[in-house]
Amino acid sequence: MQNPTILIAERDIILRQNLKRQLLSMGHELIEVFDWVSVLQIIRTCSLDIIILGSLDDNDWNALDVAREIRRHNQEISIILLVEEDSEDIAVTALRTGVNDYFRKPFGIDDLLTSINGLLTDCRCVTPSVNPETISCNLTGSEGLIGDNMVMRTLKTYISRVAITDSTVLITGETGTGKELVAELIHKNSPRKHKPYICINCAALPDSLMESELFGFERGAFTGATAMQRGKFELANDGTIFLDEIGDMNLYAQAKILRILESRQILRLGGRYPIDLNVRIIAATNQNLEQLVETKNFRNDLYYRLNVARITIPPLRERREDIPFLLDHYIGYFNNRFGRSVKGFTEETRAYLLRYDWPGNVRELKNLCEAIFINLPSRQIKFADLPELYQKKLKEIENLPLDDREQLVSALFSTNWNVSKAARKLRWSRMTIYRKIEKYHITKPDSPHINSKKKSHMNTL
Repeated sequence: MQNPTILIAERDIILRQNLKRQLLSMGHELIEVFDWVSVLQIIRTCSLDIIILGSLDDNDWNALDVAREIRRHNQEISIILLVEEDSEDIAVTALRTGVNDYFRKPFGIDDLLTSINGLLTDCRCVTPSVNPETISCNLTGSEGLIGDNMVMRTLKTYISRVAITDSTVLITGETGTGKELVAELIHKNSPRKHKPYICINCAALPDSLMESELFGFERGAFTGATAMQRGKFELANDGTIFLDEIGDMNLYAQAKILRILESRQILRLGGRYPIDLNVRIIAATNQNLEQLVETKNFRNDLYYRLNVARITIPPLRERREDIPFLLDHYIGYFNNRFGRSVKGFTEETRAYLLRYDWPGNVRELKNLCEAIFINLPSRQIKFADLPELYQKKLKEIENLPLDDREQLVSALFSTNWNVSKAARKLRWSRMTIYRKIEKYHITKPDSPHINSKKKSHMNTL
C-alpha cells in the first residue's frame, strides 16, 4: 500500500520543520511548496491525500482563496487550514469552501497530527463544497413563525412565493405544527388579502349539513328553509377558503369539492342557476393523503387537484434548537396575559424540555406553558413546577442516549452558543462543530424572535 502523500504550504520554518519531522517518522510522503502557484500546479500533476495550507509571502492570494481554487478542480483531497486569526466568519467560510479542518496559530502539533490521522483513516470523508442559495423572504405577519434555522427560513421563503400566486395549496404536517397559521399567512400576503378569508373544519362538518353549509340554500329548499342563505364558498368569493383537515372529509363531499375545483361554480340547494366562483382554495391535513388514496379513502383526482403547491411543516422534534426560543416567547406571552413577571425556565428544566419529542408540537408546548402559569409559585420555573405527567415523561427519557444532533444543540444552548466552549464540552474540534451545524442545518435564531417583553396575540409556529 502506498504511503499517504501530504503537501505543506507554510512559511513558518520552525512550524514546518516540526511538522515535517513528525510526519516523516510516521512514514508519510511529504511535498513542501513556498508559493500558491506551485500548490495549484502540484494538485494537477500529483496524487495527494492531504494539503496543509498555512501562510505564504504572496499578497495576491491567501489560503482560503487557494482552498476555493483547489475545490474547483478536486473534491477528494482533504484540506487543513492554518490561520493567523480566528473568527466564526472564517470558520463558516472555510467550511463552505470545502476545508476539512482548521487551526489557529499557535496550536499544538499533537492536535494537528490527530486531525491528519483522522482524515487519513477514510480519505473519502471530504466535506463537499457548499454554496447554498441565499434565502430571504418578505412575509408580512411572519412573527408567529418562530425559528431561523435553514428549514424554517426555507419554509418562510416558499410561503412568500406561494402567497403571491393564485395556485391551490396543500399544507401537510402533524397536529399542532401550525397549519392554520400558515394558511392565514398565505392569505394575508396574497393579492386577495383585503377579501374574505373563510375557514372550514372538515372534520367537524356533519354529513347532513355539509351541502347547506358549503353551498347555501334557497328559500323553501327544505323544511325550515324560510330564507335564502349563502354558503361558505359563496361568502369567500373573491377571497380565500381554507379547508382544514380535508383528509377527514367523506368521499361524497370530496366529489363536491372536486366539481368546484373543475367548474369554479356552485349551486345552492334548491337553486336553479349555478353561481360563478372566484376563490382560492387552501387545504390542510395531518393525515397521509398518499396512503388514503391507496386505500381508496381519498379520491386520487381530488388529491392531484389539491397537490399543486405543497407545503410540509416540520415537527418540533426536527427543529429542537427552536424549543428554547418558543419557551421564551410563550413566557412573555403569558406574562402579558396573566400580569405576571416570570423570568423563565431553569437551565436544568430547559435541558429536559429540549430532549422531549413534543408529539403535540408547538400547540403542546404552548399548552404546557399555560398550565405552568396557572399555579406557579415562583418567578423561575423549576422541574418541580411542571405538571406531574410531564415530570414522569421527562424522567423516563433522562437516561436515553443523546443522538448526534441532540448533543450538539444541547451543548450550544448550554454554552450560550459559544462554539469553542461547546467543542470543549463535547470533546470535538471546532471544525467538527461547524461541520455538524452545517450538516443538520442548525442556525442560531435571531434575538427579535425571543423578546419576551413583546406582547403578541398571534398563533405561533
